[in-house]
Amino acid sequence: MNAIDKYNTRADAIDSLLCIGLDSDPARLPPAFLNRQTPQLAFNRHIIDATAEYAAAFKFNLAFYEANGAAGWRQLAASLQYLRQHHPGALTICDAKRADIGNTSAAYARSIFTELGFDAVTLNPYLGRDALQPFLDFIDRACIILCRTSNPGAAEIQDLKIADRPLWQLVAENVVREWNDHGNCMLVVSATNPHEMARIRALAEDITFLVPGIGAQGGDINAVLKAGLNRAGGGLIINSSRGIIFADDPAAAAASLRSAINQHRP
Repeated sequence: MNAIDKYNTRADAIDSLLCIGLDSDPARLPPAFLNRQTPQLAFNRHIIDATAEYAAAFKFNLAFYEANGAAGWRQLAASLQYLRQHHPGALTICDAKRADIGNTSAAYARSIFTELGFDAVTLNPYLGRDALQPFLDFIDRACIILCRTSNPGAAEIQDLKIADRPLWQLVAENVVREWNDHGNCMLVVSATNPHEMARIRALAEDITFLVPGIGAQGGDINAVLKAGLNRAGGGLIINSSRGIIFADDPAAAAASLRSAINQHRP
């Protein structure tokens, strides 16, 4: 079973397209966790235990662990191990936005897939296929390639026209036609741009989208589902981070979002 099959199996089993982002910023952890020896790990275990029944995937944003130095890396690895031990069916995503040239990219791929053991990683396509190839060669893992992102400045680059097409469209076309040889590619497509999402879905009928932008960034669930669901009624990994993990009741927040998503599914 490759990573995409793993996600689909989990999504079907628990009737959920929800991904929970473990953006466990040490500066925002609740006071109850700050006196722990490993506060990020303790917090992540708490969130995982509270929300796993509603989550088809968990996404770890590397920035919040790297910023904590060696202790952050250890807590990241321990959190991932805990998730695999207790909820092995959930897809694990490393939100790292990696890609580089030559041996550097190969080292990143080994770090994320071999050493840490993630199922999937977010990747930056700006350097082209040779920078992505070391990741693509892990045919049982998923390569989630940035296409249309949710940040306000995304249009500065992603909307630039090349041969009368925006750059984000060219990225989607390259993934579909050139880079997805092993069927292990996904795309990052923002919830805040449903019109573009619909156009990308028309180009990439069978590719799964990781969808940021729900919750704190204002994306509309109904618009996302209308624009992004594939022919089987899936093909989306809808991420929420702060809106769930820093909620007063993370389990209730996760259950509510899953329910809201499912209300709009066929």
